[in-house]
Amino acid sequence: MTGEGISLAWPSSPPPPAEAGWEWALSSVAELPKVRAQLRRGLAEESGGDRAAAELDEAVVLAFDEMASNALRHGGGGVLARVQRTPQAWLIEVRDSAAQRPPQPAVGRDPSLGGLGLYLIAEMAVAHGWHLTGDQKSVWALLPRR
Repeated sequence: MTGEGISLAWPSSPPPPAEAGWEWALSSVAELPKVRAQLRRGLAEESGGDRAAAELDEAVVLAFDEMASNALRHGGGGVLARVQRTPQAWLIEVRDSAAQRPPQPAVGRDPSLGGLGLYLIAEMAVAHGWHLTGDQKSVWALLPRR
């Protein structure tokens, strides 16, 4: 499964600068429901009840959940996840300890077996990438705010 303009590997580049936001140190997938609820509340406060923004906010939560769960399952620990504001978008960045393994979307896999989250995120994002920061891998995506 490859969409128009989506390469099989995520580009290697640092994320754009962003303002303050939310940050979580994660150690288990079991923490994600609580973190998703916190993120939803924070995004709702930021969007002030705007219906169009609420739909975009749900895409941010979905991308965050996919990226964080990937890092927790495959990233070797030390997971740090954050969502920050840029002038036009939300920057989702997840760091893990698997610096030697760049993000690789599933290729040639039956969709019922999973592994298609990176494609979904790339489709929703206005930009995405990954880079090394110290001894960690940082995977990021920029999703529209409005």
